Amino acid sequence: MAYLADVLHFILGYIVPFLLVLTLIVFVHEMGHYLVGRWSGIRILAFSVGFGPELLGYTDKRGTRWKVCAIPLGGYVKFFGDEDPASVPDYSRLDQYSTEDRGRTFLGAKLWKRAATVAAGPIANFILAIAIFAVLFAIYGKPVADPVVAEVKENSAAAQAGVLPGDLLVSIDGTPVTTFDDVRRYVSVRPETPITIQIKRKGELLDLPMVPERTEITDQFGNKMELGIIGILTNQETGNFRLQHFGPIEAVGQGVIESWHIVTGTFNYLANLVTGRMKADQLGGPIRVAQASGQMATIGVAAVLQLAAVLSVSIGLLNLMPVPVLDGGHLMFYAVEAIRGKPVGPGAQDIAFRIGFAMVLMLMVFATWNDISSLLG
Repeated sequence: MAYLADVLHFILGYIVPFLLVLTLIVFVHEMGHYLVGRWSGIRILAFSVGFGPELLGYTDKRGTRWKVCAIPLGGYVKFFGDEDPASVPDYSRLDQYSTEDRGRTFLGAKLWKRAATVAAGPIANFILAIAIFAVLFAIYGKPVADPVVAEVKENSAAAQAGVLPGDLLVSIDGTPVTTFDDVRRYVSVRPETPITIQIKRKGELLDLPMVPERTEITDQFGNKMELGIIGILTNQETGNFRLQHFGPIEAVGQGVIESWHIVTGTFNYLANLVTGRMKADQLGGPIRVAQASGQMATIGVAAVLQLAAVLSVSIGLLNLMPVPVLDGGHLMFYAVEAIRGKPVGPGAQDIAFRIGFAMVLMLMVFATWNDISSLLG
């Protein structure tokens, strides 16, 4: 009986939140492709959430098959004239279509329409993230604290640089900071990277150079991660912790800013990965996402939505990478086509798609291995 209870807890606590978050992100991404593709006059054969055998679905009056498939790790929109769900054109059948039908294929559409249709998926992910953040900030507010130091840890980078309790943090590397979280966000993605923090002390501005230490921290759920730390803390009295509320328009602006922070943080992480300042074991796959979904579900709906926003930006950004098979790979081919005045040849595209598929598969295997190692560790 206890075993069944554990299984039920695992399904309801981890699998269900994971599927809800992933389905929302995938649906919005593919809806971006669908809406712009339909607007461009391209016939759409299928809209699928998931891969593999179809579990349920129906065909609308336009001939589009809407379906949910058995493997819920993605989705696709299949256009008329595509060889497969990855939007690889079926050149062998293109000449068999009538002039009217060829105009309704994806390959037969004008270059800018194809590019807009492909880019619409990642853009939809960014819009979703901005919308979620905006709703959260408008309803719940945004927790903020003034960038004033309450405590400096002994022998830390900040202590060695001369930071003292009561110092007001003004800017980092010339970038103004208005909240304590601005400092944390900037420093955390720059381990072992020299920075200069400008502080205000008794009306005097001081520039203090320091190097954030690469430190492994453990969050409230026991997850370990490496971040840059300079060793300063604030508290309720010093930082004046509060919830900052925004009107609808301001909330959207904050949603844009929050989404942009995720984008820049991702690029900073990748740069640190290349330079060896951070480890690749922080790259997570579906298991870690499921784990995070379950953990956020224990906090509340707002936490799950915030995770969905972060993942939506990440998936949108990943899809824009110039790797064949991904949306960014297609956009790369269209850029070449615009320069050359003609499409990349079918043979070259086929080789590129095979290489791209292998790269994506290796990344998935590596991320899943990280997930398993994290669980076992």
